[in-house]
Amino acid sequence: MVVEQRSWVLTGATVAFVAALYLPCTQKAVPGGDSGELITAACELGVAHPPGYPVFTLLAWLALSLLPYLSLSVSPAHSVNLLSSLLGAGASGALCFTVCRLAGPGPGAVLAGGVFAVSRLSWQWSVVAEVFSLNNLFVGLLFSLTTSFHCADSAPQRRKVSHWGALCCGLGLCNQHTLVLYVVVIIPWVLLQLYSHRELSVCGLMSLGLCFLGGLLPYVYLPISSYLNTARWSWGDQTSLSGLFTHLLRTEYGTFSLAKTEGTGNLTMMLKRRLVVPWLLTAMLLLYSLFFAWRANLDISRPLLLGVVERFWLQSDAVVCVLAGLGLSWTHTGLERRLGHGGLWRAGGWLFTVGVLAHMVHSNHRECDQSINSVVERFGRELLASVPPDSIILTRGDLPGNSLRYLHYCQGVRPDVHLVDQEMMTYSWYVAKLGQHHPGVHFPGLWWDPVHTEEKDTFSLEQFLSHNTQGAVLACIGLPDGDPSWERSFSRWPLGVCDHLVPAQEHFHPEEWARRTRYIYNWTEPHNSFHPGSWERVANEEMWQARMKTAFFLFDLAERIQGEGKARLFELSYTLYKEIVESHTDYPPNWDKNLALASERLLRSGKQGHSPDSLLTCSIQHFSLYLDKEPTDSQAPAIHTAVSHLLQERTRLRQKHTP
Repeated sequence: MVVEQRSWVLTGATVAFVAALYLPCTQKAVPGGDSGELITAACELGVAHPPGYPVFTLLAWLALSLLPYLSLSVSPAHSVNLLSSLLGAGASGALCFTVCRLAGPGPGAVLAGGVFAVSRLSWQWSVVAEVFSLNNLFVGLLFSLTTSFHCADSAPQRRKVSHWGALCCGLGLCNQHTLVLYVVVIIPWVLLQLYSHRELSVCGLMSLGLCFLGGLLPYVYLPISSYLNTARWSWGDQTSLSGLFTHLLRTEYGTFSLAKTEGTGNLTMMLKRRLVVPWLLTAMLLLYSLFFAWRANLDISRPLLLGVVERFWLQSDAVVCVLAGLGLSWTHTGLERRLGHGGLWRAGGWLFTVGVLAHMVHSNHRECDQSINSVVERFGRELLASVPPDSIILTRGDLPGNSLRYLHYCQGVRPDVHLVDQEMMTYSWYVAKLGQHHPGVHFPGLWWDPVHTEEKDTFSLEQFLSHNTQGAVLACIGLPDGDPSWERSFSRWPLGVCDHLVPAQEHFHPEEWARRTRYIYNWTEPHNSFHPGSWERVANEEMWQARMKTAFFLFDLAERIQGEGKARLFELSYTLYKEIVESHTDYPPNWDKNLALASERLLRSGKQGHSPDSLLTCSIQHFSLYLDKEPTDSQAPAIHTAVSHLLQERTRLRQKHTP
């Protein structure tokens, strides 16, 4: 009983330590990735992307309802981020308790829970609104219940723990389906143990099955929410069995292409007994690793996609941390048994644990402290502030879609605009379910599909734009290549990160548009100031590139026309490029190449008012700067040749004007 009490005290202390570490680091604004969507689903009581995450949605809704009244959060995003931090702290405690049950309370248990908690991945994803901390908690609970079942001394205890385990398996699968790779290992083992103890019966099996199904009950939330259809944003139509299973199986979203004794006789028996669970954990780790290596087919050479993939390593990291904790516990126990001086080895274990945890906290705290990070939220606010009144915003991708969605629906920013998701508009349920929540938007068909629109009663982008000319329509960020129909009747003018889609007959005034977009955003983040695999890096890069979109558009327009207006557009493009390049010391490398091209084209256009020597020098200088920054560019040989020709031309020009 004393050992059990010490186990609970050590587990509670671990949870308190991790919570004290996580909570001050929690992000107060909306994070990037899926966080904005998950928070919006909770705000609106809608359905998140497949498989729906009903447990997380309902817990987040509770956090949104309770934490603001307790004055613990400053925004809806902060409330759900705090929830994730508390769930992450609980996960570390569950891992600590797992080792306590197998090897007794001690430094090994703290090492298991602590190392997992302060590792970069776990810490990073526990201070933002994501489903991974909840999945970590379910993994930890399954581990602790598995060890409790293994250590149970009586049939009633095993029956009680197995029923709790069945419920936990069901609940865990209501959050993240990767847990099934651990469940398929645990369930047969539990049934085999019950059978070996002659405790398995038909009634017992049915009882376990009912507990498992009870754990799946949160999925009932999906058809209820879809049937009520009160959420202004929600994913899918789960009012039919086919729609429900489409969502659960991720058909639309994509499925992955986890006691001390003496005497040798008793010691041998104890070793056999206590090694069962580590071997079980190792089997889970191998199955998860092999399956994930097979099905995770993203290109991890790209930093952002690597960040997407590595989040799923957390489930296997939990096993590794438990095995490490068991290794430390059994090491100092073995040394004590062979050499004596038990207090010395235990003290050494504590010193080792404290040293490892202190080093990891020191190494990871700066990167994982998100308390002042508001980059993605400010990105969304700048976009919403820049669009005309009553605009229709066609969002594309997680960055604009989820950040704008959160600000619009949860924070009430720009209630006059309409957010229409480009990808979701291609699904057959989108117009039927969400069209009623966009009274100012006209959908000329059942869904967006440009192929055989009359036969299927669908619509193309051109038809959509033609039916929504009463206000501005903007695409953020970009448009898909699969439907170029809009190009027949509409033009695309750059408006910062977004594009303004206007009827082709509308006259374009270059100088006026340049003035309108010159200072469209108040963005002060330095270039290249975030980790390459972060959403903050993507948002910052979009904002920096938005500064030169008008200049690039004018240059491209000049390339496609003839006559007097050509030189005028080149001159305006050159002026804008030169202004933005000279106003910054660190900027994207492509700015140098674009300014060099604009200088060269303005020179060839024969436009008066600019010194040919200065234009040649500008072109040479910025082509050279670009090559210094991007030496591996596939066009580098051609640029080197161009620089040589420009140098020769400048030399001839100067010789010509030399007396």
